[in-house]
Amino acid sequence: MLVGLASAARAEAQIYAWKDANGNMVLSDRSRPDGGEVRTFEVPGTQTVRVTKAEERVTGSGRARFDDIIDEHAQLHRVSPALIRAVIQLESGFNPWAVSPKGALGLMQLMPATARELGVDNPFHPAQNIRGGVTYLRRLLDLYDQDVPLALAAYNAGPGAVARYGDVPPYRETQEYVRRITTATRPAPPPPPSVIYKWLDVVNGRPIVRYGNKPPAGTAHEVVGRR
Repeated sequence: MLVGLASAARAEAQIYAWKDANGNMVLSDRSRPDGGEVRTFEVPGTQTVRVTKAEERVTGSGRARFDDIIDEHAQLHRVSPALIRAVIQLESGFNPWAVSPKGALGLMQLMPATARELGVDNPFHPAQNIRGGVTYLRRLLDLYDQDVPLALAAYNAGPGAVARYGDVPPYRETQEYVRRITTATRPAPPPPPSVIYKWLDVVNGRPIVRYGNKPPAGTAHEVVGRR
């Protein structure tokens, strides 16, 4: 769990991260008060740092606030918006303040070195983070000749791991990562064809025409429509 706070910071904000006595991840703009081991992350160009609980997820209409950014960069970089959304969902649960134990940051969980290389000054800024993440994903798709599972494996485990094995690495986390995203973005199967049946039913000695989407048992019928 991340401890929630909102505090003023320098233009070149330093975020300090550590685990408290209960094993909770703490993020702050001030160093650990007991002098214990911390990890630090620079967030250039930001005046404030706001951290929310890691388990909180943006749901429903909250996610819609990222739609325009996702669609813009999906079109610009020729990456499926569904793929981008699935990556964000699995990486951060649409939490723009997410920080992983390994130090990955923001919506698309950019490592600090990768963020700098992609020109992302503030990885907690949704537009910058998505731009950087989609740019990197596009590079990986091009590197692996549009092979989505390999690109996803490299996004999760690094291109070196993919090169080492020549395929999706046999890491449980990476294989589950690839499986979940490819499953989430797989097109839904078409619905079964709808068939309309017609038959005669006798009620009080009078024949009545019936229609239905299931054939009547033991009664002559005909197909009068398909979809």
